[in-house]
Amino acid sequence: MALKLSDYRTQVFNDWCPGCGNFGILTSLQMALVDLALQPSRVVILSGIGCHGKTPHFVNAYGVHTLHGRALPFAIGIKLANPELEVIVHGGDGDGLGIGAGHFVNTGRRNLDMTYIIHDNGVYGLTKGQASPTLKLGVKTKAMPKPNINEGVNPIALGLAAGFTFIARSYCYDVGHLKETIKMAVKHKGMALVIVQQWCPTYNDINTKGWYNGEDRIDPVTGKPIPRLYKLEESGYDGVVHKPEEVIPKTVAALTRAFEWGDKIPIGVFYQNELLSTYQERISQRITTYPGTPPAKEIIADNMGEPATSIKKMLDELKVTG
Repeated sequence: MALKLSDYRTQVFNDWCPGCGNFGILTSLQMALVDLALQPSRVVILSGIGCHGKTPHFVNAYGVHTLHGRALPFAIGIKLANPELEVIVHGGDGDGLGIGAGHFVNTGRRNLDMTYIIHDNGVYGLTKGQASPTLKLGVKTKAMPKPNINEGVNPIALGLAAGFTFIARSYCYDVGHLKETIKMAVKHKGMALVIVQQWCPTYNDINTKGWYNGEDRIDPVTGKPIPRLYKLEESGYDGVVHKPEEVIPKTVAALTRAFEWGDKIPIGVFYQNELLSTYQERISQRITTYPGTPPAKEIIADNMGEPATSIKKMLDELKVTG
């Protein structure tokens, strides 16, 4: 039977602020899962701590609401234990690029076959609007007594340096574009990163929905706003690596566009490389039984509950004598 959007919804009360970009991200995720025809029993949604952290509560699938900045190592364990599961991780810009930055880098270089979605609104929305790692230097939002004193992290540039093999950006209020971006990330063979620009209507009065739509700058000829966002796929840009010699030039091209901000902000796929082996493939080369019997499929007890293995030999070797 074909899946419906309602199959991926729960009855948990949603208390995000009215107008929060998380609503668009949640809807896009659910629509993507339906389009991909993924059964809820095959999907695991993880999150850290922040406003994004409630996402697993609102998706009818396996869900894990983990520790601050630690969603990625949880996800790695799940994916390695059962590679058949589709693992999708949600993080905030603070959760993922602040306290979780070390996990971000090390997950990228491993290239597991998973998806990481970062909700980027420039502030710590859950803890009253402090500057997050992505807020630009010198920017002062209404919740801050003084302008941001730190330089902002560029998540796309950091993702390229860390080794993510799929890197894209989308926008929370363009649900159609975000849905398609998530679908491409999930289908990608390797570690996928999706940055989602969103507005925090409660604490960020700078990067608002109107700001992204260009309502502060009007075309003198048409009298219409000039949007800041533009789609890479409509500009003739191609970030897909088709052969090994394209890796460096396409990485440089992606890095160049990663630093476009202000009047022009690109969304779409910056970089994609499926030529690199995944972490699961590398493990399979060392442990030939892994593909058929990963940890989740290992027989650890018989029908009577008795252990199927014995550690007596190991204990005998560790025994202290004399």
